[in-house]
Amino acid sequence: PPPQGQYPPPQGQYPPPQGQYPPPQAQYPPQQGQYPPAQYPPSQGQYPPPQPTYGPPPVLAPAQLDQLVAPIALYPDGLLAQVLTASTYYNEIPDAAGWSNQHSYLTGPALAQAVQADNLPWDPSVLALLPFPSVLNQLANNMGWTQELGNAVLAQRGDVMDAVQRMRQRAYDYGYLRSNQYVRVLPAGPGYIEIVSAQPDYYYVPYYDPLVVFARPRPGFFIGGAIRFGPGIVIGGAFSRWGWAGPGFSWREHAILIDRHPWERSWVNRGAYVHPYAVPYRRYEGPRVEHHELRGPEHYDRGERGREERGREERGRDGRPDR
Repeated sequence: PPPQGQYPPPQGQYPPPQGQYPPPQAQYPPQQGQYPPAQYPPSQGQYPPPQPTYGPPPVLAPAQLDQLVAPIALYPDGLLAQVLTASTYYNEIPDAAGWSNQHSYLTGPALAQAVQADNLPWDPSVLALLPFPSVLNQLANNMGWTQELGNAVLAQRGDVMDAVQRMRQRAYDYGYLRSNQYVRVLPAGPGYIEIVSAQPDYYYVPYYDPLVVFARPRPGFFIGGAIRFGPGIVIGGAFSRWGWAGPGFSWREHAILIDRHPWERSWVNRGAYVHPYAVPYRRYEGPRVEHHELRGPEHYDRGERGREERGREERGRDGRPDR
């Protein structure tokens, strides 16, 4: 087993601050209404700014990459693909996180319409994460980690994907990573593990402590409670213009797939790259505008949970099991 304390990296380096993951003592899955509250970012301008990069990033060793991807390695493939691509536009993440929190009362087509109507200036890969406030907050609150992740995706994509697979294999070998009502854990060829949503169009964000799930469990430890899931986020056709028409990976070829096509932005072509979206996102000319009510922290409805419940109301009773 990896040495105790190796995953995640030393305190203050990578992992999101305490509060982003369920506390270690709460090892049992929460009951309805007991999900950890969404972590909302500080007011605009208080995020740690990204550091300027003047040359190619340093090459990271496998152990460093393992630590780098540990907080997100167990995300479903589609969500992980969007996180990796968005991390390469790390300077846009803080503003996107703030917008997502202020509009957390919007969901489904209404959220997609607001993104278009407000003429948001960020890259489509960042816009793709607006339905996931907690994910954007994790990235925005840890800009040093996010910037290093994005640079590694641009300069060492294959190595980053290999690190994800190493961490998944550890979690699987120790009994933590298993199929359940939220995700299916599938073999994707020798040495590769795929994680997909158990329900079409629904994504569940996993919450876990990397120090726990990537190490051998203690005797008597309840493995089944180490990974918890937030409520389901409905991602339908309204979000296809931001790369949600088939995101994932071709693990053997070391390819990130967006709309089932390889995403090939690199450190060399990062200034001119165009995403391979099936329905290209077209932003209107002109400045960003605001057409919707802005709600402060006292009105936040716990991010994803509010969106799931309203999304279920919009979709109606369609035969899906209640979650």
